[in-house]
Amino acid sequence: MIFIVVKFTVRPERSEDWLGLVDDFTLATRREPGNLFFEWSRSVDVPHQFVLVEAFADPDAGRAHVKSPHFAEAMAWMPDVIARTPEIVSLDAPGAGWSPMGELRVD
Repeated sequence: MIFIVVKFTVRPERSEDWLGLVDDFTLATRREPGNLFFEWSRSVDVPHQFVLVEAFADPDAGRAHVKSPHFAEAMAWMPDVIARTPEIVSLDAPGAGWSPMGELRVD
């Protein structure tokens, strides 16, 4: 799978709007056949920063996502809302999604 984490630092005056602004983009991405997950969190350490954790089944699914109309639409409006260029980690990872943590179990 392709595993991606992106940190988006949003302009302070748009921070409370961010999750609503990305809602259509999020829902469309989650409907993509190769999407495994697409999840937003708010940073507890950096004000106005949101962290996106996403994964796609394979490189073809990742390429399809980047070429999708909803991706292009989001990339068109995001520069007006973000405070700086997002930071990204993208890598090939074994597996097909989340696995149980071996060091901590609840039965």
